[in-house]
Amino acid sequence: MVMQSLEIRRSSASVWGIPSGIRTLPTVSKYIDTSTCIGCKACEVACQEWNDLRPVQTTQTGTYQTMPTLHPEFWNLIRFNEQNYDGGIAWIMRKDQCMHCDDPGCLAACPAPGAIVQYANGIVDVNQDLCIGCGYCESGCPFDVPRFHATTGKMAKCTLCVDRTTVGLEPACVKACPTGCLQFGTKDDMVVLGNQRVAQLQSAGYKNAALYNPAGVGGTGVVTVLAHGNHLDWYSLPADPHVPILTRLWKHVVRPLGMVAIAGAVIGAFGHFTKFGRKEVPGSGDSGVQPPPA
Repeated sequence: MVMQSLEIRRSSASVWGIPSGIRTLPTVSKYIDTSTCIGCKACEVACQEWNDLRPVQTTQTGTYQTMPTLHPEFWNLIRFNEQNYDGGIAWIMRKDQCMHCDDPGCLAACPAPGAIVQYANGIVDVNQDLCIGCGYCESGCPFDVPRFHATTGKMAKCTLCVDRTTVGLEPACVKACPTGCLQFGTKDDMVVLGNQRVAQLQSAGYKNAALYNPAGVGGTGVVTVLAHGNHLDWYSLPADPHVPILTRLWKHVVRPLGMVAIAGAVIGAFGHFTKFGRKEVPGSGDSGVQPPPA
């Protein structure tokens, strides 16, 4: 495994909201093959242990799924879903986590400088020290991933085990997977692996098998093999994820115009002072009238 650095490609709340263009390292990626997932939840346990996340109380709702949804103390969730298929039952299981988009909606929406960063290798991370807990990243994410932690007042999500990948190790969930449905490597290699698996599934009768790597967010750092690619709703995946238009408008139009307006106001105030001087309020200065004797 190639060691990675923490060089930052882009950061939240940059003045113009555009990437820096730094791409000195190959983008890394996690490969998920839902067709070979057995729902053992070893990846869930590994994520909890490695990231020192606290146990979260669960409720039995008639499913093997551990939690109804992601949680600030539960970043990796195996979703279970039963569907009628071809005269029988298809048991759909998918690993739900941060997708580490190439064009992250959370980063675009975040107003706190440096609170969300994308490293040169593509991993999207949260800087807890700079996070202000506003929750805007939740509205910017098309995959409904970031979660607000009521105790810490910060946002939390999967970091793709950036502390492991920077020293040449795979993420903890990949290390724990017993079936090989999870793999980790460069984005190019994982896409090749995914396309090969899709071809195998199609030849085995799953004609709608597909690789989920949506272009609306520039592609994702988590590429997913779907045996039923024509039923994204079975996997709780959006068909066309993209950064919300209002987020784009605020980031690229309203915010820059606001900066220009502030600069214009400062320049105008300085020009007015230079031309007219200090404004005197009647009665506040020395009028020459001596106060009456005591």
